[in-house]
Amino acid sequence: MTDYTATVTVRLKRGVLDPEAETTQQALERLGFDLDDLRSADRFEVDLDAPDADEAAERAGEMAERLLANPTIHDYDVAVAER
Repeated sequence: MTDYTATVTVRLKRGVLDPEAETTQQALERLGFDLDDLRSADRFEVDLDAPDADEAAERAGEMAERLLANPTIHDYDVAVAER
């Protein structure tokens, strides 16, 4: 078994209201930054042991599907790196 860190990034799907991002974008624009769009995201780092990176990614994806993300309103990405 190898030690991996799986990073799961969860964000609202396009078209779903994101009040946190809207407020932040407005504040950035008042500070003079020109933005096309801004979306907020949650990032989870999961340390786990797995036989290989593919298994670690599969397990992290299952965690996202079952708890970390709501597939109806969220998209998520999984990235895995050896610790």
